[in-house]
Parts: sequence; structure tokens; C-alpha cells
Amino acid sequence: MRALVLSDIHGNLHALNAVLAAARSSSAGGFDQLWNLGDMVGYGARPNEVLDIMRSFAGRDAIHVRGNHDRVCCGLTSSQGFNPVASEAAAWTRMQLTPTNREWLRSVPMGPILPPLQSRGRAMCAHGSPLHEDQYIVSMRDAWIPLQRMATDITFFGHTHVQGGFSQRSQDWAEDFPSYDPDDRDKLDQCALAVPTGSRHLINPGSVGQPRDGDWRAAFAIYDDAAEQVTFMRTPYDIAAAQAAIREARLPERLAARLASGR
Repeated sequence: MRALVLSDIHGNLHALNAVLAAARSSSAGGFDQLWNLGDMVGYGARPNEVLDIMRSFAGRDAIHVRGNHDRVCCGLTSSQGFNPVASEAAAWTRMQLTPTNREWLRSVPMGPILPPLQSRGRAMCAHGSPLHEDQYIVSMRDAWIPLQRMATDITFFGHTHVQGGFSQRSQDWAEDFPSYDPDDRDKLDQCALAVPTGSRHLINPGSVGQPRDGDWRAAFAIYDDAAEQVTFMRTPYDIAAAQAAIREARLPERLAARLASGR
């Protein structure tokens, strides 16, 4: 089984379409299931189009986990705690959502969630952490307790918009961040990580729609349970078009500008 693992699309339709095309390509090898770790909306200018695509992945071949922006944008909770830019984007998104998409977003469950038809029960999906959906895991200090307490060997998580992860095998602990050529970002890149039986991992596929690790390309991952491997991937997309959509919607300029820097 091969799962496309993605997170933090944030209403960026152009990035999402590029990721789906790249994941289906011969270079990536295709996928059997889609595991969506949440924050599908907020920030970007195409929330309904993104949710229409996400809703098309359903049933036994997909899981969807809600994110904090999903929760706020569909009205389940307030934007208290958001910065002013995020709060403005959430209010705009709430007004734009169709009734169908708003109700579907309200129905998306909180993580962690065990994927359907998973092999050997090794993986589960969360938004922020296997212990709390709003927890940020940005360092080994943050990862240490979740790695010990999570119910499966592997947890896929998002929320930080930084591709990479943390692992533990016996008494060995490691940070696992992919390395790409910073001078050649006009192509699909990939970096493999072994996840052998007996090891434990917290793995972030990175953000599809708003990376914050210095690489502007859309981020995602492919998990191959038979090969016991996760492949981190980055793909270029039409940033200018995504920026133009944000400006046309009169969302804060910061949301458009930051796409080019991956910050």
C-alpha cells in the first residue's frame, strides 16, 4: 500500500493540483490512498475548490483529519489565539464557504486517526500531535514524549509547515530532515527515509500550500508500508497564480508575499 500524505493546503489550489499531478507521476510512483492531515483552508484564496477536491477522496481509500484552521473557518471555534492576519483570513474563508463544504468541514474528525486498510497497524494520522491536535512539534524536546506515548510506530503530523521528523530506535534518537539542492528548485525532488520495524517515527510531510522551511515548493510525502519507507517530496507550482488569487480576493498582502520565500 502506498499512501499520499499531505497537510496544510491552506486554500492553495495551485499547489494542491501540482502535488496531485506529481504524486501520480511515474517519478513518484503513484498512490493507493490519500491521508490528509488537516488545515485544508485558511490563508489561501480557493477554499471551496480545495475542499471539493478533498471531498472527492472518500471511503476506504482516504482519511481526513481536521486542523485548527479548519475548525475555526467552519465556525466550530473562534479565532481567539490567531494572529491578526490569520484571523482576517479565517473570517474571509468562513464567508466564502458553500453550505456543503462548511458542513463537510464540520464533520471532519479530530485526530489521531488510524488509516483504513493499514498494514500491521504501524501508522496513524494527526494534525498537531498524537497527544493533542493543537500541539506544535518543532524540536526533539517536543517530540520526546509523543514518541514514547503514541499508540503506533509511526505518526504522520502537520501543523508546523516544516517537512521532516523525529525518530527513536532503542536508545538512539534522531532528527530527520530532507536535504535538497537549494540552487535547483525547478523540478520534483525526493528524499527517502527508512522506517524499519522496531523504530518509531513522527513524520511531517510539510505544507502543500504555505511551506515555512525556506523552500517555496509544495511539500508532500509518500508512505510505502511494504518497503518500510517514507519519501519526502517537493514540487514546483505556479506561485504567481496563487499570489494573484490572494490579491484578487483582497486578503492580506503578507499571505501572497510569503509564498515566494517559503517562510
